[in-house]
Amino acid sequence: MADPASDSVSIIVPTYKEADNLRLLAGRIFSALSSAGLRGELIVVDDDSRDGTDTIVAELARTHDVRLIVRENERGLSSAVICGMKAARHDFFVVLDADLSHPPERIPEVLEPLRSRRADFVFGSRYVAGGTTRDWGVFRKLNSRVATWLARPLTNVCDPMAGFFAIHRRTFEAADRLNPIGYKIGLEILVKGRCLRVVEVPIEFSDRLHGRSKLTPRQQFLYLVHLWRLYAYRWPIATRAAPLLVILAALAAWWILRR
Repeated sequence: MADPASDSVSIIVPTYKEADNLRLLAGRIFSALSSAGLRGELIVVDDDSRDGTDTIVAELARTHDVRLIVRENERGLSSAVICGMKAARHDFFVVLDADLSHPPERIPEVLEPLRSRRADFVFGSRYVAGGTTRDWGVFRKLNSRVATWLARPLTNVCDPMAGFFAIHRRTFEAADRLNPIGYKIGLEILVKGRCLRVVEVPIEFSDRLHGRSKLTPRQQFLYLVHLWRLYAYRWPIATRAAPLLVILAALAAWWILRR
C-alpha cells in the first residue's frame, strides 16, 4: 500500500537546446500527475541554452509548479540531474529526458514501487517484457546492447542505461560521493547507493520529437571512463592490478609468438 505522504514528487529534467519540447513535455507531465492524484514540481536544469528556454519556463510557471535552474559555468547531463535533486522540494525524485523519448504518462507507474516501499530504485525499462524501442535501426540497437553488456558486471538490471528512473531522497543522500561524468547518472546512483531492491517498469522508448541527439562519440568515450570509475569503486584492488595484468598478457603473447 502506498504511503499517503508520498503523493508529491519532484520531476527533474536536464536540458540543453530543448526549448521546442518543453511546452508539450510539461503538459504531459502534469496531466499524468493529475490523472493519478499526484502533486509535483517540474525542475528544468538548463546548461545555458540561450534558446528561449527561460521564456517558455516563465510562461509555464504561470499555471504549473515549474522552476528553472540555469547553469552558466557547468555542463553535463549527469551533473545537471544532481543539481536538480539538490534543489528538489519533495522526497520522491523522477528523472526523464526533455526530448519526449520517455513517456511522461508512465511516471505514476514508475513511482508506484517506491511509494509502496517495494523498491529502492525504479527504472523505466526498454528491455523487460512489455518494453519497446520504436524506429531504431540495427546500429543503434547494437550500440545500446553493447553499452548494457559492459555494465553487466555492476548490475543484473536489464536496462541500467535508462535515463528514466525514480528514487527516494534518502537513496540519493546515502550514496557515496558521486562523481558524475557523461550522461548515465542513474547507473552511478544505483551502484554507489547500494540499491538492492530494483524494479523495472516497461516503457515504449521513442525517438526525440525536436532537436538533435546529444549522444556523440565523446559521450560514448565518457561512458567508458564512467564505467572504469565504477569498476574501480566496486573492485578497487582488481582495477589497480588491471594495467599490470594487461602488460603481463602482452608479454606472454610476445613470448609465445616469437618461439
